[in-house]
Amino acid sequence: MPAAATREALAGPVLDIERLSIEFHSRRGVARVVDAIDLTIGRGEIVGVIGESGSGKTLTALSILGLLPNAARIASGAIRLAGQNLLELNPSQRRAIRGSRIAFIPQDALRALNPLLRVGDQVAEPFTIHRRLTWDNARTKASALLASVHLRDPGRRATEYPHQYSGGMQQRAMIAMGLALEPELLIADEPTTALDVTVQAQILKLLREIRDTHGTSILFISHDLAVVAGLCDRLYVMYAGAVVEHGPAARIFAQPSHPYTQALLRATPTVHSVQSTLVSIRGQIPLPWQLPKGCRFSDRCDRADERCNAAPAAIEVAPGHAAACWRCETSA
Repeated sequence: MPAAATREALAGPVLDIERLSIEFHSRRGVARVVDAIDLTIGRGEIVGVIGESGSGKTLTALSILGLLPNAARIASGAIRLAGQNLLELNPSQRRAIRGSRIAFIPQDALRALNPLLRVGDQVAEPFTIHRRLTWDNARTKASALLASVHLRDPGRRATEYPHQYSGGMQQRAMIAMGLALEPELLIADEPTTALDVTVQAQILKLLREIRDTHGTSILFISHDLAVVAGLCDRLYVMYAGAVVEHGPAARIFAQPSHPYTQALLRATPTVHSVQSTLVSIRGQIPLPWQLPKGCRFSDRCDRADERCNAAPAAIEVAPGHAAACWRCETSA
C-alpha cells in the first residue's frame, strides 16, 4: 500500500459499515434481517450496539467476521476495515484476517473452548497458524497472555482444561486468545451475560484496560444497558434490523430521542430506581417477514400517529447524535 494510502487508512475509522443489508432465504421467502445500517468505530474507541433479541446485533457482528449462516447473504453495502472492503475478499483472505486483525469474544466461553485441549494450547494456536511459531514459543507467549488478563499462576493455568476454570476465568482465556495477535478490532458479543456482577465488573475493567494499553477498538454487543453505560464511548440502538438511534453514549442515556431507546431505559432497573415500577415494552419485536410498512416500532409505540405510516429518516438532534423518528425535531 502506498505511503499516502497508509496514512489515510490510519487516520480513518478502524471499521466503517456502509448501508449494510443482510437477507435470509427460507421457505417463507426472503426476509431482510439487517436493513441498510451504517456504523463506524474509531481507533481506540469502544462502541456499543444494543437492542432486544432479534434486532440484528449478532448478525451484524458475524457479517464483519465473514461467518454468516448458510441461509444468510449480504444483499448490499460495504464493510471496511481500515479502508479495505472485506466483502471484496475471497474466503482465504477473510480467514487470514480473522484472529490476526479482527478477534471475537463469544457470549458462552465454555462452549467456545475445546473441552479436550488444554487452555494454554488453545491460546497458543493463533501463533502457530498466523505467525508460524513453534509450539514451545507459542506456549510461552500463551502463558504471558494469560498473565496479562490477570489469571493467577498462568504457567499452571495454561496446562489445565476449560472445565477446571470458573466462568470468569474462561472468559479471560477467550480474551487472551483474542488479544494474541494484537488485532485492530475486538468484537465482544454479550461477553458478560453469564457472569455474576462482581466478575462482570472485572471483565469490563479488563476491556477498558485493553483499550487504554493497546489502543484496540472494541465493538461491544449487549442487551444490558447498565453495562454499556459504564463502558462505551458511543452507542448504536438497533430495532428490527435497523439503527434507530446513535450518538455519544453519555448523551443517549441522559437524553434519549427515539421512543424505543426511551422505552428500553424505562424498562431497565438501576440502583436509583429500586422502589420504582419498571415499565415493560408492550408487544414484541416483529418477525422479519412481518415488518410494519412505515416505522418499525410504530406498533409498540405510544406516541405513534399517522406520520408513522411512512418510514422516518434519521434526524440529527445534536452534534453526532441522530435518531429516526418523526417526533425527534420536537423531542431533542
